[in-house]
Amino acid sequence: MLQYDNNAFAFFALSLISIYLIPSWKYIISSSRRALFATDKQIGALERTSAEKKKSDSLKKTQRGITTLNTFGYILNVVLTVAFTILFFYLIVSISEDGEVSSFDPFNILEIDSGAGVKEIKKAYKKMSLKWHPDKNPNNRQQAEAMFMMVAKAYEALTDEKAKKNWELYGNPDGKQSLEVSIGLPAFLLEASNRNLVLVSYLLIMVIFIPFCVWLYYSNSSKFGEKSVMYDSYSWFHHTLNEHTVVKALPEALSGSAEFRKPNLPKSAAERSEISTAMSKVKSQMQKPKFNHPVVIKGNVLLHSHLLRKTEELSPQCQEDLKFMLRHSNSLVDAMITVCQHQEWLQTAIKCIEFGQLISQGCWTKDSTLLQLPHFTEDEVKHCDKGKGANRAKNLKEYLQIADEDKKGLANMTEEQKNDVFTVCNLIPDIETEVKVFVDDDEDDKIYEGDICSVEVTLTRKNLKEGEKAPLIHAPRFPYPKQEAWWVVLGTREGKIISLEKVKDQGRVVTHKINFMAPKQGTYEFDLYVKSNAYIGLDEKLKVSLTTLDNSVLPAYKIHPDDAELDDEPTLFEEMLGANVEEDSDSDDESEDEKETGIRELSAAEKKKQELRNARKKAAGADDSDDDSDSDVEEVYTEK
Repeated sequence: MLQYDNNAFAFFALSLISIYLIPSWKYIISSSRRALFATDKQIGALERTSAEKKKSDSLKKTQRGITTLNTFGYILNVVLTVAFTILFFYLIVSISEDGEVSSFDPFNILEIDSGAGVKEIKKAYKKMSLKWHPDKNPNNRQQAEAMFMMVAKAYEALTDEKAKKNWELYGNPDGKQSLEVSIGLPAFLLEASNRNLVLVSYLLIMVIFIPFCVWLYYSNSSKFGEKSVMYDSYSWFHHTLNEHTVVKALPEALSGSAEFRKPNLPKSAAERSEISTAMSKVKSQMQKPKFNHPVVIKGNVLLHSHLLRKTEELSPQCQEDLKFMLRHSNSLVDAMITVCQHQEWLQTAIKCIEFGQLISQGCWTKDSTLLQLPHFTEDEVKHCDKGKGANRAKNLKEYLQIADEDKKGLANMTEEQKNDVFTVCNLIPDIETEVKVFVDDDEDDKIYEGDICSVEVTLTRKNLKEGEKAPLIHAPRFPYPKQEAWWVVLGTREGKIISLEKVKDQGRVVTHKINFMAPKQGTYEFDLYVKSNAYIGLDEKLKVSLTTLDNSVLPAYKIHPDDAELDDEPTLFEEMLGANVEEDSDSDDESEDEKETGIRELSAAEKKKQELRNARKKAAGADDSDDDSDSDVEEVYTEK
């Protein structure tokens, strides 16, 4: 009968604890290393211009240092990990002392050196026998009996030749031991005094604790969909967005996201009063609200304060709430674009991409794209737009094409501020787009109805050298680091989306391929949009023309005779099945085939089956003849 084994339970507990300890310590070490030793580049705290200093300092404070580890989840994990680590080493020590892992060492048991002689062994045996004799240890009789037997075995292993040889070969004076199987649970579970405790513990763990953990995990994880965005947010976007949504309506749509409903709920009358005051400052630039919910109103006001560059006028608590919204804005804007893609709303998807650009740069719809440059105000923008000639710039794209020494708007700036402007002009991507339409593996350049067309878009960042990677976006008003990416959108003239993908490759030359089926015969024009995820005014819109021909003019596809015969070949299963058919059934099939031959010609598969049957029949006949000859020999031999 199997017994509960404390040592086996210790091994099982060690294995179980290791499953938690190994990834937990790895997480703790990596988190601590990132918090204490992360470089400025790793946390995105780059100070490339003086305008980024405030953002850089904030990131260093919030993304690095011991305070970043001061979260409930991290502290709880550390406490549990330390506790389990102590238990882990305790189990190791207990196993090494009492478990089967510890090897049988008679010298250690008798407390003598390994080179001790017979006289010293006998002396030590008498001493240890008296020490661990059960009558000498009435208060610890069970352990004394076990140690007394171990002392006797140790003495036998050192004095008896057979026992000594067994110990040297198998590590046990009794010789090779048979395999013992036991249950890896502690023996105290079987004690009568612990039955009620075991039953209550079982009910608590199996009926309450484990189901609660499963429910808690499922209830949290089931709220989130793609891009770690809550399903309620997707539902909200489906409700608020449509094919005619404009950019000015998007702050309100973003404010109603499920992620913001708890932190943006006003908690006091003073906070509601502050939101009303902030709203009066941005109301002229807001579209008339459609929803009167406090959460949506507060989020809408905070976003407009950011877009209109009035964040400094908010209270510290509202600024923290705004940072929380901006931290989730990237994934939520992507979710809005995904909803538009599913609904095939091309123009709304374009507006959502542009809304993401505005959030990144802290600009609004009527602002000049030149305000993305550091230290630029409306005065510098007006100065750039003055005059005539090549040095005049109405937007950022034109300003980037002007040489540094000819750039306007720098008259009232210090040398440091001018260098900031030149630095950003070099950081902003200078994109060159090439488009090619073709059909893979086609013999000519013509496209026929039903072909799989490929639109190959090649983006070249001319501001980068060969081998360089795109730097982080220069967005001093966006409180978090953001990597450069480009949206490549292909749509019809009717406003339907064919393809919409975000290209995140940071290389100098990026190739993106769009595949779709060629439409019916005719000439078509598609719109190809290449839009930045963070910079305003660098987008490109290209025309893609496509002429498809009638596929009926193509030569008919002819199947090669060898390929056609493959359909008539018997499968491996059919061949194996045919090989097991008895001779009687073969003769019946043969007679049926003979009847059919008078009606029609056999197919290739039937001919092959016929040949297999004939070969089996011939082989069977040869076997019969061999049996007959053997019997004849036996008869002749017996007659003699």
